[in-house]
Amino acid sequence: MAEGEERIELKFRIYDGTDIAHDTYPVSTTTVGALKQKLIAEWPQGKNVVPKSVNDVKLIHAGKVLENTKTLADSNITFSDIPGAITMHVVVQPAIAKKKTEKENKQKINSCSCSCTIL
Repeated sequence: MAEGEERIELKFRIYDGTDIAHDTYPVSTTTVGALKQKLIAEWPQGKNVVPKSVNDVKLIHAGKVLENTKTLADSNITFSDIPGAITMHVVVQPAIAKKKTEKENKQKINSCSCSCTIL
């Protein structure tokens, strides 16, 4: 980390309102993917929903889903003059659930049929 590099204080709120990974992070070098890896490593024990990979986690800041390859600076994280940590919301959607939903949607489309009769 470079001397004098700008840092930001972040915390991450999971689905049940628990805050995790409260720390300060370098703005120009920390990627969203690295944050997700840290979240998975620090995920609280005993939760019903547990992410298994970075792709299972979505980070949301100011209504925007952040991309894994972008840094915090690239993601335009809004800074505030108000002291305290910026809270990002964490959504966990395992790949199995995504695939199942896509499969169900395809089945619904295929099962819908329409017929016309011209008299």
